[in-house]
Amino acid sequence: MKYGVVYYSFSGNTAQIAERIKAAKKADIERIETVASYPEDFDALLKQGKAEVERAFLPEIKPLNLDLASYDKLIIGTPTWWYTAAPAVFSFLKQHDFHDKEVVFFQTHGGEPGNAIQAMEAACPGAKFGNTMAIYFDYYHKNRLLTDTQEIDHWIASL
Repeated sequence: MKYGVVYYSFSGNTAQIAERIKAAKKADIERIETVASYPEDFDALLKQGKAEVERAFLPEIKPLNLDLASYDKLIIGTPTWWYTAAPAVFSFLKQHDFHDKEVVFFQTHGGEPGNAIQAMEAACPGAKFGNTMAIYFDYYHKNRLLTDTQEIDHWIASL
C-alpha cells in the first residue's frame, strides 16, 4: 500500500506525529504551508486564528508537490484551532476531490479536541474514512506529548 501524509503544523506538534507516520509507513510526506505567515507572537496568533475560524476564512496555501491520486491512502493531520481544524487544512481540503479516496485524519490538540475530525470529514464528500486519532499535547508545558506513545504507535500500525 502506498501512503501519503499531508499536514499543517504551526508549533511542530502535528509535524512530529506526521514524521512518526512517515517513518512507520514509509510514506511520502508534505507540509501544507500558507502563503502569508502567521504572527509569531502567541497572543496575536490566537486572536487571528480565532477570527479566521469564526468567519470560515480559507487562507491561500502554497501548491503541493505530491500527486494525491497516486496514493492508496491519504493521512491528513491538523492542529486544533478553536475546536476545529486549522484554516489552512480546510483550504487544502477544498482544493481537492477525495471522492472514493481512502482518507484518515489525525489531529493534535491542547486539551479539547472539539469537532476537527468531523469538520474535516464533512469537507470531503464521497471519501472513505479510516480510523482517526486525536493526540493530546500540553502546550502550557512546552508542548509535552500527553497521549501515550504506545497508543499512537498502535494506531499507526492499524492504518
